[in-house]
Amino acid sequence: MDIALGADHAGYELKLKVRAFLLDLGHTVADYGTHTPESMDYPDIAHPVAESVESNECELGILICGSANGVAMSANKHQGIRAAICWKEELAALARQHNNANILCLPARYITQNEAESMIRTFLSTPFEGGRHAGRVDKIAC
Repeated sequence: MDIALGADHAGYELKLKVRAFLLDLGHTVADYGTHTPESMDYPDIAHPVAESVESNECELGILICGSANGVAMSANKHQGIRAAICWKEELAALARQHNNANILCLPARYITQNEAESMIRTFLSTPFEGGRHAGRVDKIAC
């Protein structure tokens, strides 16, 4: 699977670990940065990741910042994006099953590497259920 990946400075260290994890699983990773731990603005990463998923260049995306709020808010400005903030595995599953989320947003300051990997594995392997959820998802875009 082609995965778009990005993080701000608060998520930089976790992003490095997530990138390695994804590559170990055999995925292709489009790394949109940041490439240093220096302070930077999260929209500068969130928008390119969202554009990559929205244009189908990548199948799904993962964004990481301190709380996950900033990257989620930025990514969700894109019409075809459904970015979900998750901090436990069950939320990652539900984001895919019920909301057809296409970007997973992780709060680096509040989760461990193991928790991130568990959520990523679940997010990438869980299909959208469709059915009664499809009509609701169709109403998300403005």
